[in-house]
Amino acid sequence: MNGTVEKSSLGMAFTLEERLQLGIHGLLPPCFLSQDVQVLRVMKNYENKSNDLDKYIVLMTLQDRNEKLFYRVLTSDIERFMPIVYTPTVGLACQQYGLAFRRPRGLFITIHDKGHIATMLNSWPEENIKAIVVTDGERILGLGDLGSYGMGIPVGKLALYTACGGVHPQQCLPVLLDVGTDNEALLSDPLYIGLKHKRVRGKQYDELIDEFMQAVTNKYGMNCLIQFEDFANANAFRLLNKYRNRYCTFNDDIQGCNGHSSSHPHGHGKGRNFTRGCHQKNLDGGLQGTDCEGVAAIAGAFTEKILKDMAAFNERPIVFALSNPTSKAECTAEQCYRLTEGRGIFASGSPFSKVTLPNGQTFFPGQGNNAYVFPGVALGVIACGVRHISDDIFLITAESIAAEVTEQNLAEGRLYPPLDSIREVSLKIAVKIVDWAYKHGLASWYPEPADKEAFVKRLVYSPDYDSFVIDDYRWPPAAMQTQDV
Repeated sequence: MNGTVEKSSLGMAFTLEERLQLGIHGLLPPCFLSQDVQVLRVMKNYENKSNDLDKYIVLMTLQDRNEKLFYRVLTSDIERFMPIVYTPTVGLACQQYGLAFRRPRGLFITIHDKGHIATMLNSWPEENIKAIVVTDGERILGLGDLGSYGMGIPVGKLALYTACGGVHPQQCLPVLLDVGTDNEALLSDPLYIGLKHKRVRGKQYDELIDEFMQAVTNKYGMNCLIQFEDFANANAFRLLNKYRNRYCTFNDDIQGCNGHSSSHPHGHGKGRNFTRGCHQKNLDGGLQGTDCEGVAAIAGAFTEKILKDMAAFNERPIVFALSNPTSKAECTAEQCYRLTEGRGIFASGSPFSKVTLPNGQTFFPGQGNNAYVFPGVALGVIACGVRHISDDIFLITAESIAAEVTEQNLAEGRLYPPLDSIREVSLKIAVKIVDWAYKHGLASWYPEPADKEAFVKRLVYSPDYDSFVIDDYRWPPAAMQTQDV
């Protein structure tokens, strides 16, 4: 038994044998609660909260206390919980990070740590890091410069790496590069947790990013996936072009995302690729005509006239109201379906509830969210050790997602597969990426697995509890003799 087992890791699900062996018998109430019952208890507590921010805090506190249970809760109803741990609530959580802050998650690296980043990485308790999500907090959703409060984004992203893609949480590291903030409200806020000076730019900034990239690959290897997230436009493109052929990296807002990058007018990568994939589905010719894609964070930009004109020009008008959070959406799902007489193909960045028109037609709005993309990409890239992430990977991903959209889904107004199938979708994406990587000689791990689906499945994280019972159990347990737990 190693000494790293946290006594609270299973809570009251520890069996009597485990409690005795760990030396915690008597430190817990005598009742034994299964993980299923613990999920029920979490849900009762969750439902007692009156607003989404409080629900976010409940889940993040659970993640700190019992990671397995956290992911068991998330995967029990991903469609229900994604709007809380991800868009739109994560945006509110970032804005209120000073109030919502309970326990630090992730690694905070500042501009003043330049020259010492390798040492800081050594402070992180996990050694086998396979994936990093990093932001500098300058362009958080449609909310602008949130500085260190932007840490909520890497934390939320990586939670979906695990919940939607099955990437092991211990292999994930959220990073906030704090170079200051130009947000005057934060600079004068006594609760602000970051550096209280204007953003450092230019040579010093670039040297920090260079050192970070080198330190990460020196410690975790060239196969460590580094996802850039919510950098300002000027830096996002520049850094992607600088690093994409040198490291295993991608920028989700440019390459993988339409749904999340409300604040990024350049965020059309997934839209283009997904549209190419959808052409193969022959959506009644609707994808051949005009479409509206909104990623500029201007609420109400798709006016009644625009939507009616779209319906007049096209049999199946495409309306992507992709800005986040919900308050920034260009139109609502109800407006789209009503003003296009139910013919609109709608997707949004943040989730909308189902819509029933006066004629009885019911539609389920699709969330054009990068959560369909990056978890599967990450799982596939990690599985076979791809060193550089090309645009081909995102085209493969888009085609895989499109292939999962059924005629029944389309009839219901869904442009994407239902969210409750996202783990299966991510697995299929990962398997296709692994297959592609080996065919093109871009994988690092050999011999090549014969059954690639079985190979990937073996890597998928399970939120079910593990047993802590030691095989050579004897009385009295060694742990109780030494009290070394």
